[in-house]
Amino acid sequence: MDNQGNKDLDRSFFGQPRGLSTLFFTEMWERFSYYGMKAILIYYMYFSIAKGGLGMDKGLAASVMSIYGSLVYLSSVLGGFLSDRIWGPRRTVFYGGVLIMFGHICLALPFGKIALFVSICLITIGTGLLKPNVSEMVGGLYSETDVRRDSGFTIFVFGINLGSLVAPFAVSGMWSAFNFHAGFSLAAIGMFFGLIFYLYGGKKYLSQDSMFPDDPLEPGDARKLSFRVILGIIAFVLILLIMKVLNALTLSSFITLLSIIAVLTPVAYFAVMLTSKKVDKQERSRVWAYVPLFIAAAIFWAIEEQGSVVLAMFAQEQTNNHFLGMNINPANYQSLNPLFILIYTPIFATLWTKLGKKQPSSPSKFAIGMVFAGVSYLFMVIPVAMFGPHAAVSPLWLVGSWAIVEIAELLISPIGLSVTTKLAPKAFQSSMMSMWFLADSAGQAVNSQIVKFYTPANEVTYFTAIGIVSIVFAIILFLMVKPIKRLMAGVQ
Repeated sequence: MDNQGNKDLDRSFFGQPRGLSTLFFTEMWERFSYYGMKAILIYYMYFSIAKGGLGMDKGLAASVMSIYGSLVYLSSVLGGFLSDRIWGPRRTVFYGGVLIMFGHICLALPFGKIALFVSICLITIGTGLLKPNVSEMVGGLYSETDVRRDSGFTIFVFGINLGSLVAPFAVSGMWSAFNFHAGFSLAAIGMFFGLIFYLYGGKKYLSQDSMFPDDPLEPGDARKLSFRVILGIIAFVLILLIMKVLNALTLSSFITLLSIIAVLTPVAYFAVMLTSKKVDKQERSRVWAYVPLFIAAAIFWAIEEQGSVVLAMFAQEQTNNHFLGMNINPANYQSLNPLFILIYTPIFATLWTKLGKKQPSSPSKFAIGMVFAGVSYLFMVIPVAMFGPHAAVSPLWLVGSWAIVEIAELLISPIGLSVTTKLAPKAFQSSMMSMWFLADSAGQAVNSQIVKFYTPANEVTYFTAIGIVSIVFAIILFLMVKPIKRLMAGVQ
């Protein structure tokens, strides 16, 4: 029987292909390792050396956290390219997992800031190699006519959120019981388990097609690529040398340089697509329709991703973590994101199904999501205005803020993924999907410049300003709904 037939008949994992179990557990453990590490990393950077941390300035630590997240999503472009043109998805995911595991091992060793920055490099590249290609392989498990595809992705996303939900409790527990390095070692062990599941299940249950690139480089292409890469590296090094000669090369200025690159990358992508001869008039119109949605997504992700930076510091410094007889580790609040996603997902899925054709358009959903994102930060103004910046407030304020912003995520993230694929020009299908990751990258790049200004003394202004920016853009987006729908040229 042919491969398509086997795909349709394989129902050994909750009615889904057995290969889904391999990818489910691989991504679950990868997210366990990433979000476990992320839950305690901000504290590791700014806690004093006496408390086991690195003693970094809080503003700088917040800036490093943000640019770290930005680079992770920026590197997904590299992961997509290496998979499509050189290694194929299966090898690319494996190499990514190995780099991630060694990145966590670096943090598990007491080698200070050197280990931190080596770890950031390894995990950034590793996550970029692994994350987009695991999702691609999930799609490859199903034939084009297989009606189980959507439910398969739903199960896969559940695995992502399951790993993200458990990780902050497990890793912070190791931090509390022992030290930061013990927590990071648990993250490394998590990725090791992910690799074991991947290697064992991959040989048995994943298609041999995933071992090969979809669009392998021709010899002439390889030479052009090598020249461009070398040229880019030389230009980057020259910029660093000029900054060094001008005595302007500091960690803060280096982060600024990286943030500029992260913001300019999607601008370059849009310019290429909008000027390409491979894109016809209708497709170009759809790309223009995507521009305001991309900006909205970048603003949303900037707010949502500050949960592991600004709200993490609020949780540690201004929250009463002795609540109803419980001692709450401040890192545990990072589980609120996946928890609310798991709670809201079936509600939203049911809502869109019941509304059917009456549901709001994609631009309208984005605009509503932007309102909720802004309100989640305006909500945080209330406890500070009521009790002042030095009082320890109820943890329910943080729970409420996360509950609100995750409504925004359900209105923007899945809708954004869907509309990205629908508006993509035929010649730039993969590039357009990279754009979705670049929205998160650009948002966090902007964060790296603004979070350094966050302090308890000015947080009313900080939360208010960001909340208002989001709501103002939501209003602009509401006014643009009809023009955007016209530019979408028939895409619903």
